[in-house]
Amino acid sequence: MFKFRFSSVIWTILIVEAELIEATRMKKFLVALIGGGLCLLSSQGYAKAEVDITWQNPEDYSDVRPTNESRKRFRERTFRRLDEYINELSERFPEGQKLEMTVTNLDLAGQVWPASFVGFGHSGSDVRLVKRIDIPRMNFSYKLTDASGALVKEGEVKLKDMGFQDSLRGRLKQETLQYEKNMIREWFDDEFPKMVVKN
Repeated sequence: MFKFRFSSVIWTILIVEAELIEATRMKKFLVALIGGGLCLLSSQGYAKAEVDITWQNPEDYSDVRPTNESRKRFRERTFRRLDEYINELSERFPEGQKLEMTVTNLDLAGQVWPASFVGFGHSGSDVRLVKRIDIPRMNFSYKLTDASGALVKEGEVKLKDMGFQDSLRGRLKQETLQYEKNMIREWFDDEFPKMVVKN
């Protein structure tokens, strides 16, 4: 009788443990399923909009000067990096919208000088010296349309950042084209406040 009761107790414990393990597995599965569903809804709500940027007559821009490479290669890399950043900012737009921009002028922060002129020896290379008076500027027109092609917003913009060297919360630090990117991001936040994604 004792052996029977003992075996029954062991068998009951094993059954309870199996049920707990199964319940834990089911809980993990449901958490993963719900999490995946929320991610899917989030990506659908803020799918990346189409972005089309035209850099018009870049040879005439105020200042996209390199320091130690060809002008053409430097311009292409600069435009590519700004393209990528604007595409990133445009992820706030609803799915199906399209942002078209035509840039007519770009003036990078600072000025390019011969290294010897600013006290960096006679290396033959140039340096970009960034002073408070040499602010970043960017002129462009833009048009934002919805999935049906209807106009949402448009405008002619002349950007400039008078306080580009000020240390403000939210500004990018130690990044290529940080001053220009900060200027563009602040314009996005002001121009499209209701579309800003809260992280």
